[in-house]
Amino acid sequence: MGVGVLEPDSRIQAVSAPRPSSPPRPERRAPAHEVRIIGGLWKRSKLPVPDRPGLRPTPDRVRETLFNWLGQDLSGWRCLDAFAGSGALGLEAASRGAARVLMLERDAALVRGLRETVQRLKAGSVEIQAADALAWMRPHARPDWDLVLLDPPFDANLFTAAAAAARPLLAPGGLIYLEADRAWSDATAALLGLTLWRQGRAGAVHYHLLRAAAPTLAAPAHLPTTP
Repeated sequence: MGVGVLEPDSRIQAVSAPRPSSPPRPERRAPAHEVRIIGGLWKRSKLPVPDRPGLRPTPDRVRETLFNWLGQDLSGWRCLDAFAGSGALGLEAASRGAARVLMLERDAALVRGLRETVQRLKAGSVEIQAADALAWMRPHARPDWDLVLLDPPFDANLFTAAAAAARPLLAPGGLIYLEADRAWSDATAALLGLTLWRQGRAGAVHYHLLRAAAPTLAAPAHLPTTP
């Protein structure tokens, strides 16, 4: 508001003008969601988590447990992160020395973000493919992978289909990591030709390590053995 103008009649006193108001401050945006890599080469590196439907990164505590199970050094491992999302699982594996990490993601915005993160980290062992996980896994049923990471959207109910598609991809002694909305039993795993090796729970998240049942070949030396 400007300064008041004096009227010709001098008996009328000028009304002091209010002080100009400060320009409005720009609205503070909430900081972008993010998670951190918790171990290895890129420990404490931040990973952005866009606000996308169904995106629910694996919590730090769960990732810590998983990589305690697997061992901290994944040198030589070939890892498939089939529902990459934020990339937290696949990049954690790469940070700990995995020789190859292939990340599949069908959301175009998430694919762009993953590629930016991989470039920023100079993660030469990581490849990003824009692909639907189930559609990619079914025709690629070769035993090429030491670890298949499955964290499908909970509302899509893809847990069984994803594990079934991942089973033929396992190298001898290979492992499937699965997050689901309920605990899997030995009987559930057996229906897919898998055995339940480890499992845990964090809130609504049930997480599992599964092996191929009755492997015909010995596991490579770099893979953990059943206790």
